[in-house]
Amino acid sequence: MTIDNDDQLEKLKRSGRVVAETLRVMASKMEPGMTTRELDQIGRSLLEREGARSAPESTYQFPGATCISVSPAIAHGIPGDQVLKAGDLVNIDVSADIDGYYADTGSSFVIPPVDKKIARLCRDGKQAMWCGIEAVKAGVKLNAIGRAIQAFADKNRYTLIRNLASHGVGGALHEAPECIPTWYDAKDRRQITEGLVFTIEPFLSTGSHKAVDGKDDWTLFANGGHATVQYEHTLVATKSGYIVLT
Repeated sequence: MTIDNDDQLEKLKRSGRVVAETLRVMASKMEPGMTTRELDQIGRSLLEREGARSAPESTYQFPGATCISVSPAIAHGIPGDQVLKAGDLVNIDVSADIDGYYADTGSSFVIPPVDKKIARLCRDGKQAMWCGIEAVKAGVKLNAIGRAIQAFADKNRYTLIRNLASHGVGGALHEAPECIPTWYDAKDRRQITEGLVFTIEPFLSTGSHKAVDGKDDWTLFANGGHATVQYEHTLVATKSGYIVLT
């Protein structure tokens, strides 16, 4: 989606605030002994209270209001009977629309106690995302995002999952520009245009390069089983930089 007026921006900001608050509250409620279904129900209640529709549910008939992936799963985890335990690395992805305006956000969390290596991975995963965000400005190439993220990953001896990418959002959960790499692709000549709405969501890993299918139709795992985190914001490109919506 490319926006061109303040009304569209305000509607996107509202959707962004709702998914961001839903993510924050879900993370604060996580505790050992809770099932991922119970955690998802907290998210569902918050979305419904704000008049928001779960985007994966309405768009793809995903069996849950939110995606909850407990390591070694890294994405698209189905809420269910899995019981959360102390030390679990959990990714929560919340996307929803209000009156046809979509926003998407995600983050990885650890249920205490926190292993020092995983704490560092989480800190650096968030920093990798911000490296990509800081590269955003109308008129620059889309691959500037991946260049910045990959430079950070390489410097700190991480790998990136290279078959999961960022994407356009706003008028739908996934729309053009599709497959925005969070690694450097010199062949990608697309440009960031003013008003473009899209996500930035690197999957930073301690050694994996690819997401692979699990036993169900949704859940994805990192090849080799290396610890992997994801952080995601929805943003709008502007002449001077960006506006983070989530």
